[in-house]
Amino acid sequence: MPDLYVSTKEEKLVTDHTPTKNPLAAFAHFPKNTHFENQTNGEEVILLLRRHPVTNLSWVLLTIVLSLAPIIILPMFSFLSSMPINFQTATIVLWYLFTLAVFLEGILTWFFNVNIITNKRIMDVDFYTLIYREISDAQIANIQETTYKVGGFLGTIFNFGNVQIQTAGALPNFVFENVPNPTEVVRILQQLQKGGSGNL
Repeated sequence: MPDLYVSTKEEKLVTDHTPTKNPLAAFAHFPKNTHFENQTNGEEVILLLRRHPVTNLSWVLLTIVLSLAPIIILPMFSFLSSMPINFQTATIVLWYLFTLAVFLEGILTWFFNVNIITNKRIMDVDFYTLIYREISDAQIANIQETTYKVGGFLGTIFNFGNVQIQTAGALPNFVFENVPNPTEVVRILQQLQKGGSGNL
């Protein structure tokens, strides 16, 4: 089996893996056309991780319930139907705007909260709002220990869990939360720590 990582001056990553083309993938191996701020020359994204899609069930179900609520509630309360039509319309429009806000917050939080593993470092991007995000990174050489935890019914069935990465010194420790296939994530990190040779 050929080496997939060749240590040269450019530290170029050589791979025969088919890049992930789906922009909504939760586990994107060598994602195609993926770039980020402060990406250095020769730095290639190996993994782009998001929380497993099943973790979105709570806000998806909430959005469905909020969407159906006016249809269910209005017939049950006759006094609401006696209100002026303009008041009813304004109330329903405001309700669905709130429902849309819940949906957009859920999808944007899931999409933009990412963990990135490159051939040089790991990055944790925490998205809070459209105008505020927090980005932490650490060099691969500073990783001391990687562990993973898979727990609960859904985590066991759908194979997702937390990957904990301990780094050296005053650098922050990282937790990749609810990522798919945590055993593979740990294996890739350990392979990169050893110099990157082998099958990534």
